[in-house]
Amino acid sequence: MKIAIAKERRPNERRVAATPDTIKRYLQWGFDVSIESGAGEGAAISDDDYRDAGATVAATRAEALADADIVLKVQRPQAGSDDDGLEGIPDGAFLIALLNPYGDRESVDALAEHNIVGFSMEMLPRISRAQSMDVLSSQSNLTGYKAVIDAAANYGRGMPMLMTAAGRINPAKVFVMGAGVAGLQAIATARRLGAIVSATDVRAAVKEEVESLGASFVMVELDEGDTGATEGGYAKEMSEDYKRRQAELVAEHVKEQDIVITTALIPGRPAPKLIDDEMIASMKAGSVIVDIAAEQGGNTTQTKPGETHVTENGVTILAELNLPSQLATDTSALYSRNLMNFIELMVDQDEKKITVDWEDEIIVGTCLTRDGKVVHPALLPKEEKPAEEATAEAASGDEAADTDSSEKGA
Repeated sequence: MKIAIAKERRPNERRVAATPDTIKRYLQWGFDVSIESGAGEGAAISDDDYRDAGATVAATRAEALADADIVLKVQRPQAGSDDDGLEGIPDGAFLIALLNPYGDRESVDALAEHNIVGFSMEMLPRISRAQSMDVLSSQSNLTGYKAVIDAAANYGRGMPMLMTAAGRINPAKVFVMGAGVAGLQAIATARRLGAIVSATDVRAAVKEEVESLGASFVMVELDEGDTGATEGGYAKEMSEDYKRRQAELVAEHVKEQDIVITTALIPGRPAPKLIDDEMIASMKAGSVIVDIAAEQGGNTTQTKPGETHVTENGVTILAELNLPSQLATDTSALYSRNLMNFIELMVDQDEKKITVDWEDEIIVGTCLTRDGKVVHPALLPKEEKPAEEATAEAASGDEAADTDSSEKGA
């Protein structure tokens, strides 16, 4: 059995899909591990670190991938790329990565055409047995932390209340839009820095979580019988009337805030606009907005993905791309453990061989392509979906996930 790890080549991507610690475990399970030279540099892991762990360091991508049974990546291969495409991945190999199936369907079809068994980690079912494999949570957690640190660095004042002989400095007011994993971590981090924190979300169930972290909850009343959440627990797209009422409430709240952090993402679609021009114009000079959803266009009408800019009224909007990658050492460690726990489902450790239960709901929920075909129910035409799947979709309607991470859509 062989696991191969290729170097990430997408812009702004510094993470790696395996660390020396996970490689040691793979070796115990009977795998040979080959890693492309330089793959860990962005995460402060040297080739010698991998060699010391027992991996073979290959000089080229082609050498690393040769004869691999499982290929691990952070982001999906780039279509048409000579050094980061599907070429070199062996026929029938398993590719495990963040494959973005809703945002790049052509790449999913290409996996099937190349007879690659593709597992998309952002499609992992939200069940307790899969928590240790949940890449969205592990990456979003640090994303929320980094967003607050970046906001504090760009905010020209202190975050906590300070009492000095010269007088009192008031604490910053921080508003977090979206209380998913990234949002909750942003709340906790801002509170630790001494800010007064408030948050909003369409899901009534998260009110208790927000308040348990010491923040106040801002929300309009839901329609009777509506929870604001999908069956999987994600935030769903709301009615136009709800959006109007929520926007009015948010507009009044935003004008009093010093820092706003937005986290809303919808798989396969542009990020919803939560902050419009009028709201930005109402904010005080020196205020800061951190837009975590920048990779999908952003949650504000003035977001410039990949840039930091100051509006006419002096509001700084941070729209950095791939925030998890900016903490690559820690996010790589978490991501690689997520993959390791997922691979453990596929390994008979006594026999030292790959054995996959194709009826396991975790395997079914993440497998996009197999035997040269697209097999994930969510990606099949309606006439090809199992009857129970089509019925569930018809009942649930048009749902959207506030996943706080670019990888779920984020």
